[in-house]
Amino acid sequence: GPGRSATRAGISVPDVRFEALIFDWDGTAVPDRSADAGPVRERIEALCAAGMDVYVVSGTHVDNVDGQLGGRPNGPGRLFLCLNRGSEVFAVGPDGPHVVYRRTATREEDEALDRAAASTVARLARSGLRAEVVSQRLNRRKIDLIPDPAWSDPPKAIIDRLLEAVTDRLRAHGFGDVEEIVEIAREAAHASGVSDPRITSDVKHVEIGLTDKSDSLRWALDDLYHLGVGPGLVLIAGDEFGPIGGVPGSDSMMLVAGSERATAISVGIEPDGVPGRVLHLGGGPATFLDVVDDQIDRRRARRVPAVDPDPAWCVVVDGDPRLARVRESILTLSESPFGLRGSVEEDGAGTHGLLAASDLFDRKDAETTLAEGPLWTELSVAPNKAATEHRTLDMRNGILLRERSSRAGRFRTMRFLSSARAGLMAMRAEGPPRILTAGADLTPPEKASGYTTRTKDGTARAEVRTALGGRMLAAVRTEEGFRDGLRMIERVAAYGSYPSGPPDADRLDSAIDWFDFDGSLAYQRATWAARWRDAGVSIEGDPAAELAARFAIFHLLGVAAGFGESAVGARGVSGCAYGGHVFWDADVFVLPALAAIKPSGARSMLEYRLRRIEAARRAALREGRAGARFPWESADSGDDVTPRLVHADDGRAIPIRTGQHELHIVADVAWAAWHYATWTGDTAFLDGSGRDLVTDTARYWASKARRDRDGRAHIYGVTGPDEYHEIVDDNAFTNIMARWNLRRAAELVRADGRGGTPEEAEQWSALADALVDGYDSSTGIYEQFAGFHGLEPLVISEISRVPVAADVLLGSKRVLGAQVIKQPDVLMLHHMIPDDVVAGSLAPNLAHYGPRTAHGSSLSPAIQAALLARSGRPDEALVPFRLACRMDLDDLTGTTASGLHIATMGGVWQALAFGFLGLAAEGEALRVAPVLPATWDALEMTFRFRGRRLRVRAENGSVTIDPDAPLVVRPGARPLTKVPVGGATFVLDGDEDAWEGETP
Repeated sequence: GPGRSATRAGISVPDVRFEALIFDWDGTAVPDRSADAGPVRERIEALCAAGMDVYVVSGTHVDNVDGQLGGRPNGPGRLFLCLNRGSEVFAVGPDGPHVVYRRTATREEDEALDRAAASTVARLARSGLRAEVVSQRLNRRKIDLIPDPAWSDPPKAIIDRLLEAVTDRLRAHGFGDVEEIVEIAREAAHASGVSDPRITSDVKHVEIGLTDKSDSLRWALDDLYHLGVGPGLVLIAGDEFGPIGGVPGSDSMMLVAGSERATAISVGIEPDGVPGRVLHLGGGPATFLDVVDDQIDRRRARRVPAVDPDPAWCVVVDGDPRLARVRESILTLSESPFGLRGSVEEDGAGTHGLLAASDLFDRKDAETTLAEGPLWTELSVAPNKAATEHRTLDMRNGILLRERSSRAGRFRTMRFLSSARAGLMAMRAEGPPRILTAGADLTPPEKASGYTTRTKDGTARAEVRTALGGRMLAAVRTEEGFRDGLRMIERVAAYGSYPSGPPDADRLDSAIDWFDFDGSLAYQRATWAARWRDAGVSIEGDPAAELAARFAIFHLLGVAAGFGESAVGARGVSGCAYGGHVFWDADVFVLPALAAIKPSGARSMLEYRLRRIEAARRAALREGRAGARFPWESADSGDDVTPRLVHADDGRAIPIRTGQHELHIVADVAWAAWHYATWTGDTAFLDGSGRDLVTDTARYWASKARRDRDGRAHIYGVTGPDEYHEIVDDNAFTNIMARWNLRRAAELVRADGRGGTPEEAEQWSALADALVDGYDSSTGIYEQFAGFHGLEPLVISEISRVPVAADVLLGSKRVLGAQVIKQPDVLMLHHMIPDDVVAGSLAPNLAHYGPRTAHGSSLSPAIQAALLARSGRPDEALVPFRLACRMDLDDLTGTTASGLHIATMGGVWQALAFGFLGLAAEGEALRVAPVLPATWDALEMTFRFRGRRLRVRAENGSVTIDPDAPLVVRPGARPLTKVPVGGATFVLDGDEDAWEGETP
């Protein structure tokens, strides 16, 4: 990292590869404005050609800097001139500089600057000190304190003589030092109406301005931030960071807030020392050129890049082998459809490397499961038990960095799955040759139905054939180099998954030929920066929760492609648990989050369901029903792949009945389609192919429900979300979701007459009205299923700390006869369809079922948190919210080694958005009713709603809503209001504006 240093040309330079260079011009890059800048120009153009962004900072104007530098880079790195003390920025290309930013003073500001300068000169004159305004350039006024001396001494002697001359002159007129003059100028500026005066001094002069070098730095850092380059990847160079004559050096303004992780070096004399965060190299422009040469060399040698060590964006783990498999899951990289577990490159005991594609399944041991592809990350690394190691998951950029240090040397790797091209992956590694050698380009999966390899023209190729007729192709190319006692290895891999149809090997070869590591890495950073602009979250006052929330969103963003179809399994592609099967987890927990943070990903998830609707129709026919019955567990074909039994540790065969009886999945799929269309505004989806997901599922319910002699409708023999009670009648969740499904289908048909007949719509509506729901108006409580209230009134929270596997603690037989719930069941209705349950029923049902919920499912805590927050109990909500956040980071279920709990991550986002922020769609309007825990200072999220990107920031007592296009909102219980671009802030009353789940 930047704290370590390497020796070059007799100086210690930061031992890290930076992605951007920001430097002062005069005194740092060139000794003066008459010097030959040819050596600087040559190196800047080389840096830009190597992909590094360069920002030149100066107080002078463009003609001075560009006239001396004359640089004309030709990318891919960029050159900017940040000039006139932060007032202008010019982008420089092959045709020269052109302005991209300019801060122009208003007439009132110009007049205020004139008054401030005149007032300062007059104040000094009253003390007998002759001073005059010698410059009135853009946004600033320059006041001369001492005539320019004509000294020709060495630089250090000139500074000493200058300080002595100025000090003598000031003292002769009753002033202590230049700092006193600076304060006089500041007071004059404030008195003259300059609201934010920037007062600077080079000892000879004092300047009053509207901007300074700090504005240049902020512009540069903001520009880099939008490309995914954080301050930790930035090198700042200057020559005047320390004070001179009691006045802060002019380059100290480049140490702005937000740049703390940047590495700052000074090549100046610095007579009074430098701030603690600055590395003082000295040596002037010659040293600066050595530092630049070092950065050029690092790129040419293919050294492993760095990540910005921002603790708010990085998950860092050590090398403890006991947690290897858990951390492999945590460090998974995914770019749909592919996922790569974060196993170490040398693999070894206790690890389980995995590369899989979510759209490719195999048949193993009579079960359908994800097909495993060959691994491409193998390296030969000498073992060293004394080595210290840590790996960093950089979530801002989608990069995994590994660093291991020992007396034998330093070993580093970086890998990423390219966001530019699905299936393209890359890695760099470096280390002493005695530690590091290249291993096999491809390592076969442990189990594969068919596996073949060959090598041609330096490219290793492999093919996996599945028992279901699919194929996975891989092509890998490795290049090695040596520099300064290090071995450098660069490897690029291209994969393709083909569930059906012929594979395209030529596409993989072209991807490898096209690949450029540094260019792809820059694109990777920029792409992820754009993704986070749609998916940002900030929790001020709770950095641990903020990091965990970002961890959840990071993994959500990788599981669904923005095109075609996406099968999102319960563990994504981070492990083979549940065989990679698609459950209701995808439709109910993941899709709502993606509809807001990656709408194209949500649409691709629905496409997965649409392309399997024929299988769902066939399943309904086999059952003797109409419409479509989607399976509880789905894989490649859309047929049910739920295992029929599982073997316990003692060998007993335990039947699994969810495949036959957990029918609410039928309505869940329809709900996902409706939620997507409502939230995104993609009404064409329900007008087109998506309509069948709502109408065909309604037909299934119409043929499944049975009426009794009183005309009431029932659904018998089902399993609700609470899987502790496997086969029950009239499960409230199933019945009310079926009712919701029937009513929405009837609405669609009545709206335009498509997708069904008027008679059918009437039948659906009548059946919906007849379905029993177990609601007791005297208590406000829905009975979870017929007979639930007659079970043993066991309150699990009174006998055990939750979460707990109650069936293990108490035994399946007792749990079956008790009021113990695995996960929210009735409460899921209040979360998913709050407008379709009785108004005001959230509070009594939460009070009744909350203590009875064991949270035996990883899906449970996030929903509990969302509902507690929505009911006005945010501090209580924090307890289950933190459980959900830390589910995988702390391996709370002991199952993270088998893969991440992707649906839990969707629940985390929903708890934040629908719970703590109180978001809800009201047609084309957005309701925002935030309620924050006392320990949170603010919650801010960015997301998309009905085609708009917006930022919502909630603080205690207020909410700010800032859309990129006008949007109608309901802040709390207030009337609907149109919020313009630029946003609006609303003050809310916590009691009046709390939302219990029903839209007014």
